[in-house]
Amino acid sequence: MLLLPVMVLALAAFHGLQAAEFRAAVVKVDITPDSPQMLRGYSPRMSTKVHDRLYHRILALDDGATSFVLISSDLCSLSPAFCDRVTGNLAKELSLPAENVWWSITHTHSSPYVGPPGVPRLFMPNRFQFPVDEGYTALVERALADGVREARQKLAPARLGVGRGYAEANINRRARDADGQVRLGRNPSGPVDRRIGLMRLEKADGTPLALLANYAMHGTVLGGTCTVVSADGPGAVAEYVEEKTGAAMLYLNGAAGNIAPLYSTRAETEIEFLGRFKVLLGDPILEANRRLCATTAEVKLRTSRIIVETPKRPGLAWSDELKEYLRVTDDGTEMLLVPLRFLQINGDTVIWSAPMELFCEISNEIRDRSPFANTFYVGYTNGTFCYLPSEQEYLAGGYEPATTPFTASAAGHLSAAVNRHLREIHAAP
Repeated sequence: MLLLPVMVLALAAFHGLQAAEFRAAVVKVDITPDSPQMLRGYSPRMSTKVHDRLYHRILALDDGATSFVLISSDLCSLSPAFCDRVTGNLAKELSLPAENVWWSITHTHSSPYVGPPGVPRLFMPNRFQFPVDEGYTALVERALADGVREARQKLAPARLGVGRGYAEANINRRARDADGQVRLGRNPSGPVDRRIGLMRLEKADGTPLALLANYAMHGTVLGGTCTVVSADGPGAVAEYVEEKTGAAMLYLNGAAGNIAPLYSTRAETEIEFLGRFKVLLGDPILEANRRLCATTAEVKLRTSRIIVETPKRPGLAWSDELKEYLRVTDDGTEMLLVPLRFLQINGDTVIWSAPMELFCEISNEIRDRSPFANTFYVGYTNGTFCYLPSEQEYLAGGYEPATTPFTASAAGHLSAAVNRHLREIHAAP
């Protein structure tokens, strides 16, 4: 007697699941300052003019059960505490889990200071000996919140496709001298990641909506003597692709901790080198987009989050601003708590993110071991803890190991945690 009602309920639930549709929307919000600003990325210097505009590019996704927001901003560095406050407030307002709002930055070194100093101040206090323009920080935060709300309101039926490309627009930047010293420079034989991860969003009728291009490259085409506001190489590439496709492009930087642009920090003529990245990286992204033929409206999203615990560098003073990311064990060991986030798309694609400048060989190895057909790493997301070198490069010394809060064992701890989590979520029903 109970069989028929149960079958009716099951069929109703099945049809409800079938009726859920994948929706997406993208919004581009200008955050270019209208007054001179101290520029971040090298030693502080006051901007003299705007060379190109800065933007939030905001993507909202919804599969009927899971809503997700991804932001790509033309900024240099953000504190994890600041990011978690801003995105946490937005997630609460939108009734989303906190791990469903990702704020990634392109890492341009020609953008203004935003928010509190975070981890970099622990190593470079001389770069923060002036008051940050709170008005500009408020503008960035307000524009972000308004843009996320607008994107959520514009959600409409969409299709999604995943592809790959290749570009020789970057180079390892850890140059070796004859005396064994490691310095910032060009190392053609060093580890590098030249794969482009690509995702394309289309409207229901097949017209382009947005591209997500994942590529590892520091935003350092313009050097420390340059005083223009600029989105640097990532911004030049995004604008070029947008002109060619009519779709917004979110530049999602990868494991660029030891990766520079092929042309980097050139003096005098450095601005003209921005245009070369339209060919070096923009054209390969367009080619990968042309090869991406299949898109689908059958899209399921799943998010997750883990905390990686790893020892803090001994003797490094910590900041009260970052106290939520530190745990002291019973034996007095100070452990950093680093949040990692994951977005699984159907059964074949995963994007994972971390608040750090990861060395590329770490993410390359994780990608090679991943059970997913497509594994993309997005760095500089929801803040940054500065660099995380491989153990070998940590011990070799140089600029990045000198400005990391981690120890040599951190890369192993992160890799083990990510590999384990990828296996778990891939196996989950």
